[in-house]
Amino acid sequence: MLLAGTATSALAFDWKAHEGETVSFLANNNPWSQAVLSYKDEFTALTGINLKVDSYQEQQMRQRLVTVLNSSSDEIDVFMTLASREGQQFAASGWYADLSAYTQDAVGPEYDFAGVSPALVKAATFDGKLTSIPLNLEGPLLYYRVDVFEKCGLAKPASLDDVRAAAEKIKECGGGITPFASRGLKPAIAYTFSNVLHNMGGTYMVDGKSALCSPAGQKAIAWYGDLMREYGPPGAANYSFYQISALYRSGRAAMAFESSNELRTIMEGGERLNDTDVVPLPAGEAGTVPTAIGWGLAISSRSAKKDAAWYFVQWASSPEMQKRLALQGVASPRASVAEEEEYKAWIAEAPVRANWQTALGVLASDGSSEVGYPIIANPESRDYIGQAVQDVLLGQRSVAEACAAADSALDGLIARK
Repeated sequence: MLLAGTATSALAFDWKAHEGETVSFLANNNPWSQAVLSYKDEFTALTGINLKVDSYQEQQMRQRLVTVLNSSSDEIDVFMTLASREGQQFAASGWYADLSAYTQDAVGPEYDFAGVSPALVKAATFDGKLTSIPLNLEGPLLYYRVDVFEKCGLAKPASLDDVRAAAEKIKECGGGITPFASRGLKPAIAYTFSNVLHNMGGTYMVDGKSALCSPAGQKAIAWYGDLMREYGPPGAANYSFYQISALYRSGRAAMAFESSNELRTIMEGGERLNDTDVVPLPAGEAGTVPTAIGWGLAISSRSAKKDAAWYFVQWASSPEMQKRLALQGVASPRASVAEEEEYKAWIAEAPVRANWQTALGVLASDGSSEVGYPIIANPESRDYIGQAVQDVLLGQRSVAEACAAADSALDGLIARK
């Protein structure tokens, strides 16, 4: 049983301290939650705590979460959160419980909070309060079909220009396969687009103003929007990770620029295990500056069951659980997991896993967590970024027109503080 046994010191940790209580968990239906919830009966057996789960697609999950938190309801005890997205907003609203004391005073002997990525812990800390516990390390990576590249006489892409040239060649010789797929859904675009922007030397803000219309910003919008319009799947403006992973897994896309967290989903069924390579997005003028973020588990400040909720957070983010999930392609925020013999054996079973692990190392060492604007209204800023890129993707505006409209709106958001 996972985490079976308790501390044997005088201050023994008791996993049954909240037996009979019910904790409500609002989950984003992504690979992390799907994997961890497959073990939820073990959590109940270990603690005696009943787990009530509500799971939604990402946008619906966020809509429900904000509605509940904004009403000061105690309906939700634990929820998934992205500190890089809504962290400042939720912290300013007082919606997060401070988890700092729990990590020091209410943990089993196996927990090892110090082993969690210090960078991700720092990213989840606002005004000295720890708002969530990191669950994974992720960022968008380029999945590509080695067999299709070989068929079309293409080498491994080494630059953003190579990616576009490969898409053009695959369109000519790929037999109807979609050359390139990435996010086109407006609220989801910033996650993948930010990597392109940073590789090209851009940033979102300069001297307190929006810089989306900088030369680097315009070049990034043109690269992304034109590539998706000319070489992306039909209906690309509606694509997020669900559609991208399904398209690539089924063999209908030659390249997919999508989350490292999607390895598990993309490899489902095993058809892509032997024909896929995974690399960080190839370099632009500024080199390779991958996006690196992580989901976290937070406890609502409105929860009436914070202590019991912490038991679920601790269990779900434990070394043992994170090792289990790593074996399913969910990268752990604990460096120690990569040293586990079982994990090393899993990595060695397929070249794509070893390449994925190498790419994760680049995310961890060189990554940027700037996804959208570093302001309280970060979630809203992402919509304007997405709108600008989508305008170009759909051919509705020129790059200059699209980014000028976005810059104007974004300067208003920045001034709002």
